[in-house]
Amino acid sequence: MTDSKSHLLRRLLIILDVCLTILAFAISAHIYLAFKGNDTAVLQNAHLLVIIVPAVALALNAMGAYDRFNPQRLASFAFLTAKAVSTALFITLLITFVLNLTYVSRGLISGFFLLLFVILVANRRFLIWWYFKKSVEKEANYLKVVVIGTGERAQRLTKEIKSRLEWGVSIVGYLDTDESKVGTEVLGAKVLGTVKQISSVLRNHVVEEVILALPRSMMNDVAMIATACEEEGVQFLIMSDLYDLNASRISLTNLGSIPVLRFEPVALDTGKLVVKRMFDLVLTLAAMPIIAPILAAIAVAIKLDDGGPVFFIQERVGFHKRRFPMIKFRTMCVDAEAKIKELEHLNEASGPIFKMKNDPRVTRVGHFLRKTSLDELPQLLNVLRGHMSLIGPRPMSLRDVDLFDRGIQRKRFSVRPGLTCIWQISGRSDLPFEKWLELDLQYIDNWSLWLDIKILALTIPAVLKGSGAV
Repeated sequence: MTDSKSHLLRRLLIILDVCLTILAFAISAHIYLAFKGNDTAVLQNAHLLVIIVPAVALALNAMGAYDRFNPQRLASFAFLTAKAVSTALFITLLITFVLNLTYVSRGLISGFFLLLFVILVANRRFLIWWYFKKSVEKEANYLKVVVIGTGERAQRLTKEIKSRLEWGVSIVGYLDTDESKVGTEVLGAKVLGTVKQISSVLRNHVVEEVILALPRSMMNDVAMIATACEEEGVQFLIMSDLYDLNASRISLTNLGSIPVLRFEPVALDTGKLVVKRMFDLVLTLAAMPIIAPILAAIAVAIKLDDGGPVFFIQERVGFHKRRFPMIKFRTMCVDAEAKIKELEHLNEASGPIFKMKNDPRVTRVGHFLRKTSLDELPQLLNVLRGHMSLIGPRPMSLRDVDLFDRGIQRKRFSVRPGLTCIWQISGRSDLPFEKWLELDLQYIDNWSLWLDIKILALTIPAVLKGSGAV
């Protein structure tokens, strides 16, 4: 299968990139020794490979370096490699800061990452180009495919595999249930026979895959087709868009011995989620020495203001609708929750959320904390505990969730909630609820680690500006 080739090449490339990372460090160390002659520093910094190697591999995967292998996309690969190497460098420096590693050589490390970028891009350019030139561009190596069906779905499938797949694909021909179509042409390939003649077609042609593209109303012959393919040693595939479901990713898994087709509303790569979690933990832990004194000062200010509790803990709805206690600094009077019903008619926000610019429940210290978003800082504890991420849709209260009027609004529960997201850098509380939701769904559908980094970078000036905060 085309995908099996891609999976094999992906694994080989990951192993090769790991080896190239170690090679780049060895070359950088050799150059460093030639100029500095400090072998002790080289040996000490060599220990950083324990951090650097997985950081590079995970960052490349998170940036999509192993998603496509088209040799013509060198410029885009160079750009994503630069982002991945920058991210790996950032993670490495953060970890060295958290662990207080004083022996790190900035010259050696910066030179290494620069050399690594050059080596990775050159490897992808020449190795992949050579591989495609040798293996893919020769028509004899093309994947031989028979498509069952000639209608709209079959033609859409043909156009898709010819235009999007990197590997050479040759449509041997088509089979159809309608005998009158035998001998006619569909997108440059002939209809070789009827579905019942599949065994004869497979015996008389070089075929590696058979793809079923019939509508679900004509699926009675699936068992016969599968048996014929098994007898001829040919792979059998079925288009999985049988019910026109708008799923972001469709995959096959097993429940014991039973194969199950999985439709996922959000395409989330496990490897990329691991990188996102590492990013959250490293950044949060690195920020703690700076933030801890601020947290202490705020806690004292709240206590001196009215003597009430420092923290406001509220049950929120998080990932997969699991409830968790979200922690904030208390910015309202102690009985604020009890008073909300009295103020519902003064709600200035559209949709289920409650917002009020001059909310009488907000304390003096609370006004400042809300304006500067400092009341959100304790949520870093939620990030460490895994309830939240740094970037993601804001966690909703039970009251707000109960007031959702459309099912699609609950798609936000398919990802982990966060401290900030696109809405935070686009107007915050000034945005109407529908726009807020639209931006959350936009984030979910287009998520990437690079998008997280951009949102985080833009959040800082948005918070400092204070626009949209209430």
